[in-house]
Amino acid sequence: MSFLPPTDAGNPISPPQADMSKWLNYTSAVASGGNSRSISASINQAVPGVDLMILTETATSGGGNLGVPVGQVLLGTTPVVIVSGIRGAYTGNGKNNGHRLRFNLSTNNYSDLGNISNTNIIISFTIIE
Repeated sequence: MSFLPPTDAGNPISPPQADMSKWLNYTSAVASGGNSRSISASINQAVPGVDLMILTETATSGGGNLGVPVGQVLLGTTPVVIVSGIRGAYTGNGKNNGHRLRFNLSTNNYSDLGNISNTNIIISFTIIE
């Protein structure tokens, strides 16, 4: 993901325009009366000057008691819940199944942007009870 330069002097840089969406798939078996589950997400490192947001959409496939997305959240090194209330459910497998995840980059401090080189960010998803 790369920011786009402004077309006119004095305007801010623009976030990437490419569709960087991914699909979150899961299977969950919960015993009758058991606790529901949630899925959290976190990144391995922050990038100075940049915020990485994730928008989790409602599941488009599967069956059972699928989880409820919490909407758009800021990803950081501390896990944050992105889907809650999962019970006995499955989403289907692969692209166009499960919850669509949309990513958005925005600047939070222009003075830090000059220090950024190509940085690999790892996003970890964890299903928790």
